[in-house]
Amino acid sequence: MTSNEPRLGIVVAGSLTKGVEVKLDGAASVEEMAVGRYVTIEGQNRRFFGMVTDISLGVTDPSLTLTPPDVADPFIAEVLAGTSTYGSLHVLPLLTIGGDATSLLEGPQPVKTVPSHFSTVKLASEQDMALVFGKEDEGRFHIGNPLDMETKLCLNLEEFVKRSNGIFGKSGTGKTFLTRILLIGMLQKSKAVNLIFDMHNEYGWEGSSEEHTYKVKGLKQWGQSKVAIFTLDKENSDTRRVPTDFTVQIGYDEITPEDISILRPTLNLTELAVEAAYQMRRRFGKSWLRRTLQLGEEEVADILKEANIHESSFQSLKRGLGIIERLGFVVPQAPEDTVKHILNHLDRGVSVVLEFGRYRETSAYLLVANMLSRRIYTLYQDRAEKARANNTPLPQPLVVTIEEAHKFLNHEVADKTVFGTIAREMRKYNVSLLVIDQRPSGIDDEVMSQLGTKITCLLDNERDIDSVLAGVSGKSELKSVLARLAPKQQALIFGHAVPMPVAFQPREYGSAESYKSLAGSESALSQQIEKDIEELWP
Repeated sequence: MTSNEPRLGIVVAGSLTKGVEVKLDGAASVEEMAVGRYVTIEGQNRRFFGMVTDISLGVTDPSLTLTPPDVADPFIAEVLAGTSTYGSLHVLPLLTIGGDATSLLEGPQPVKTVPSHFSTVKLASEQDMALVFGKEDEGRFHIGNPLDMETKLCLNLEEFVKRSNGIFGKSGTGKTFLTRILLIGMLQKSKAVNLIFDMHNEYGWEGSSEEHTYKVKGLKQWGQSKVAIFTLDKENSDTRRVPTDFTVQIGYDEITPEDISILRPTLNLTELAVEAAYQMRRRFGKSWLRRTLQLGEEEVADILKEANIHESSFQSLKRGLGIIERLGFVVPQAPEDTVKHILNHLDRGVSVVLEFGRYRETSAYLLVANMLSRRIYTLYQDRAEKARANNTPLPQPLVVTIEEAHKFLNHEVADKTVFGTIAREMRKYNVSLLVIDQRPSGIDDEVMSQLGTKITCLLDNERDIDSVLAGVSGKSELKSVLARLAPKQQALIFGHAVPMPVAFQPREYGSAESYKSLAGSESALSQQIEKDIEELWP
């Protein structure tokens, strides 16, 4: 299949590792080219699909750069542009498409060679993009459009949830907006359920538009019976008029020294203070936290002497536990088992969004997310092992979504949190992560290497960029593309779930037209959307 797009130029040099150089024809305007656009290269035996990673200007006579001619006359400028000056593209070939038997039978294949000299280069057509990325169907979800193209970029969400994934970008680039779109897609088209720790109350009932000028629908308004909203702050939910399904409370006896260990930097605890927590647990059992807070001065002295705990370490621990005690959702005895309620919903195929209300401090988020995820993961692990032993189906795939991921997955605590375990086990027990962060360099390197697909908005810190692109083929070229993304509404996706890296603009969300588009062919949801549209935009 040959593209009907006009010719841009020809291949004049290059290599497999560094990409190829394309000399533009005189009729092709260098100003119309852009980093991140896609081209096809018609080789002698196969067609190549590649990305523009750099644009440059060249001259055939070096003296022109020393003594530039007078181009006031348009005719002279036109003559020079066609003969003595030219534009060049640096193209990174990524796939071979439809040019050999394997590509025709199995679809696009990773590139293993380079096109021959003087191969023709054209802009990729809509048909080329559809061939590479597929079309929207029951399993593929439209997440946006490649830059400067109208064609739909579709992501196979069933493949996406098979491994842990990450969404990155500096503050204000649209991570939350992009995450919301992906979660809605997973709700509609993947077979996984989600457990979302919603630190800023953006995913449950409603969230903010990218400009924070109006409210947009959250998962509950899309999923209805497929989504449940849990809250740590019922009063805040009622004030915001958010319908909730369960109020989460954490009992003192549910908190373990392992949970305190994760909070060490946040609570400003010393390592000896954390060790004191383990000593208290060994002495008092599950009631260790309550007993530690209730100890009198005389009793403290005896215990410290017996357990060989320094008084300053104990006082540090007690101050940290006091911060936890003051959290409104931490109570002496929880009236109901939160984990049991979450699992009951997940087992029925209902995704759970846990809103934090006013409890947005890091200590509250780390405590709740790690504690609940650890217990749920342990139960999933037991279920999966029993299913394999009895040759029965595995539990329904679960995706755990966490924000501020570097707090859970930095090199100091990654091996102590359940999230580090989930990332390394690569969905061994049908549990994977969706991590959202603005500081990917703060995440442990081993964990980053296990993320199957990464979607990154603009990053301006060199360490963050290197962390996201570590181990990726064509890193230097992708770095150039990433550095030139717009501050908002643009992202680069690469990894397991896509055949090649793609710079794209996320689909629009929040307007009447976008709601209609997302509703698709689901009749009940479509009718609800139509009703909402009439109310919002009469």
